[in-house]
Amino acid sequence: MTGISGLPPAKLAAHEAAVARLHAEYAAVPAGVPVRLAKPTSNLFRYNREKTAPGQPGSERATLDVSAFSRVIHVDPGARTAVVGGMTTYEDLVDATLPHQLMPMVVPQLKTITLGGAVTGLGIESTSLWHGLPHESVTEMQILTGDGRVVVATKDNEHSDLYYGFPNSYGTLGYTLALTIELMPVKPYVHLRHFAFNDPDSCMAAIAEIAAAGSYHGHRADFLDGVAFSVNELYLTVGAFSDKAPWLSDYTGQQIYYQSLRASREDFLTVRDYIWRWDTDWFWCSRAFGVQHAALRRLWPRRYRRSDVYRKLVAADQKYGLTAALYQRRHQPPREMVVQDVEIPVGRGDEFLRFFEANVKMAPVWMCPLRLRGDRTWTLYPMKPDEVYVNWGFWGTVPLPPGQADGYYNRMIEAEVSGLDGHKSLYSSAFYSEEEFRRRYNGAAYDKLKAEYDGDGRLLTLYDKCVRGR
Repeated sequence: MTGISGLPPAKLAAHEAAVARLHAEYAAVPAGVPVRLAKPTSNLFRYNREKTAPGQPGSERATLDVSAFSRVIHVDPGARTAVVGGMTTYEDLVDATLPHQLMPMVVPQLKTITLGGAVTGLGIESTSLWHGLPHESVTEMQILTGDGRVVVATKDNEHSDLYYGFPNSYGTLGYTLALTIELMPVKPYVHLRHFAFNDPDSCMAAIAEIAAAGSYHGHRADFLDGVAFSVNELYLTVGAFSDKAPWLSDYTGQQIYYQSLRASREDFLTVRDYIWRWDTDWFWCSRAFGVQHAALRRLWPRRYRRSDVYRKLVAADQKYGLTAALYQRRHQPPREMVVQDVEIPVGRGDEFLRFFEANVKMAPVWMCPLRLRGDRTWTLYPMKPDEVYVNWGFWGTVPLPPGQADGYYNRMIEAEVSGLDGHKSLYSSAFYSEEEFRRRYNGAAYDKLKAEYDGDGRLLTLYDKCVRGR
């Protein structure tokens, strides 16, 4: 086994003992028995499409206890680094780093996303134009591989192929046990300015301008994201760290963050409230549960206004088919879940939004510009270095046209994204053919990694997990 570097002796000993226990537990799982992690939360939106019948191979799974890897192991304020268990939520990670006036380079917008999940499954936020995706600020990954080894992968050691191939592998090559990440300094507040646009062309041009200049209308761009309510109403929010705040807004109570973009042009939040500004209402998806209705909002306990609570409600609805049965009883058309994040080159973002509004008719849509941090591509999610992309995030359900089956909209979106030279995240339903999937996600390179780190196929393949939903 190979250990993570840079830990004080006592912390290293405790971590190595936990690694040894998990290593032994994994080794004890009989060959052919699928493995899953015992995680209390999930931010995946894939539901089993090819169910395995009880008693058939694959119907029983071994569950690994990874609770020992759900904490921040060590923060080094001087080096601006942290060693973090792979199952640690960003909520806990931020709580550990902010007292040192530090935060991760990229903090995905929902509290219960784990660091390991954001690395193996990608993540994004409003610092991504400057700092890329979460895996780009990882300097070491300690991984329990599918073949039962514990290795440390870095960009220039003997496991550099795994380092560059682990992002977007979704636990099909192994599981992160500890990661060393870079941190960045913060100030107490974030000063926001909301800029309105009445067409996507001018909005995309502004993103390109900010990417080149690092500011917009004299306002420094430490953070950048936005919301499209329609092709005629778009907002970019440019955020700058600030030592002072003449006032502070609170979007954890009765006020709702995304609605504030339309109501004001300037705002101030504490850095913590800025980081979690989207979590209280799961962007705008809490409206599906009535939480944005003023009367119900006052009755809904604040501690339950969280993305993970809403996610559990959706999972229960999917499991029991409650909403589907209600629509059927009311003789309303069935609805397709359209939950996706896609990256489109900024120069073609206007085409994507016009397509989306004309064909899918879902609003609002999140916009988050991004650019790879370095000049090296990542094996299984091959974006172009120096290219500015816009992540478009949309989450909800859409009524199916007469005669169309589930997958109609998602397949249409997949085809459009491919036609615009974009990329699609795999945390939700995908419908690609195996040939198309391999072409989009570098199947030949994945096969080589799979053979090297999970030669006996103890873990699912990427296609089985992300498309077949097994």
